[in-house]
Amino acid sequence: MNFHQFFLVLRARKWILLITLLLTVGVTLVVSLLLPKTYKGTATLLMNYKGVDPVTGLTMPGQLLPGYMATQIDIITSKNVALRVVDQLKLAQSPAVVQQFNEATEGVGSVRDWLADLLLAKLEIVPARESSVVDLSFKGSDPQFVAAVANAFAEEYQRASIQLKVDPMKKATIYFSEQTKLLRDSLETAQSRLSKYQQEHGIVSVDNRLDVESNRLNDLSAQLVAAQGQAMEAASRRTMAQGSGGAESPDVASNPLVQNLKLTLATSESKLAEMGQRLGKNHPQYESLRAEIERMRAELNESTRLTSNSVSNNAGILHQREGAIQAALSAQKIKVLELNRTRDEMNVLQKDVENAQRAFDLSAQRFAQTRIEGQSEQSDISLLNPAVAPIKPSGPKVVLNTVLALFLGGLLGVGFSLLAEMLDRRVRSEADLSELLQLPVLGTIEWNAPSRKRLGRFSSLVPRSLRIN
Repeated sequence: MNFHQFFLVLRARKWILLITLLLTVGVTLVVSLLLPKTYKGTATLLMNYKGVDPVTGLTMPGQLLPGYMATQIDIITSKNVALRVVDQLKLAQSPAVVQQFNEATEGVGSVRDWLADLLLAKLEIVPARESSVVDLSFKGSDPQFVAAVANAFAEEYQRASIQLKVDPMKKATIYFSEQTKLLRDSLETAQSRLSKYQQEHGIVSVDNRLDVESNRLNDLSAQLVAAQGQAMEAASRRTMAQGSGGAESPDVASNPLVQNLKLTLATSESKLAEMGQRLGKNHPQYESLRAEIERMRAELNESTRLTSNSVSNNAGILHQREGAIQAALSAQKIKVLELNRTRDEMNVLQKDVENAQRAFDLSAQRFAQTRIEGQSEQSDISLLNPAVAPIKPSGPKVVLNTVLALFLGGLLGVGFSLLAEMLDRRVRSEADLSELLQLPVLGTIEWNAPSRKRLGRFSSLVPRSLRIN
């Protein structure tokens, strides 16, 4: 079917189209006028996207996520908020509402839940596309009631959002309070062990004491090295002093008394030799000088012996000093090792105290923060514009309904016209005849029926014109 055929069908069935259109528009207009007037109260909310908690100052990246606005809308339209609105407005306490509930549900269920579902059915949330503003609207027949319900939803949503943020913090506060007590007990126990250990070992400052003992150990080590060198030198001197009567010992040779005795003895011997040439050996002076020389030689031998013994005694003293220093060094090593062991054990106890202190500080800090957050009543949602009782109704919209009825009635009229044509198919044009007979059209006769008053009974059969294809 082409457009010409479609137009011919509509012209032939114009009464069906017109009647359908008029009925549709008429029914829509009547229904729109008979429906009760509907009012819409709108409250505007502002979602603050600062991303910083006003209490703790911490950044909250969750608000920057795309799903934040959708989450807030789900909270507004939740059953929890609707039940809060029912309780705030005390709707469940109205006898008329209870009667309506019993008639609608025959007393099955809860009147609060029933009212919450009715309120949510008439609630409309419209978020702005490029801003943080959300319009919260409620429709109803009473202007004052719709404004009150819209404002109640806005207020209860703010309270619910605060509660959703505060309740987890209160639970966390209880948990951190218990953990802080346990960590405080652990810290006190660790400090008690450290103090007891210091008292048992008499430790005031193990680091200073260890430094003193380490310095003493180093001094003893240096003294031992020096004493060992002196002892080795003294042993060599003693060996030389004890060999060959000590005459070749440098200690004996360098002794002033020995040197004086040797010099005096040499002088006396030269005098004795000279006197022996001049006087006889039996001369009294000669005998006297020889006796003097013997006495001096005896004194020299005694001095040499005493000097050799002195060198030996000195070597023994140095050897004893070396042994004493060695023993003191060994004892000092034991003491330093004991101090190192004590310091290591005390370091472990100090680490336990430091770890317990650090854990306690972190827990106390987190406990204080969660307690402050749990007591905070601040919300990120602000009521930008409260709902007011509307003056003009928002529905029914007669003009809009009429325009829609015209469009819908036209579609229905066209549909009914085509349906009637399908049920009673007629030839409307040359194309219909050619399509029906599957033959080409050779010519058409155009005629108009004349007035029956001027023409006879057979005048309608007289052709007016003939056109040959």
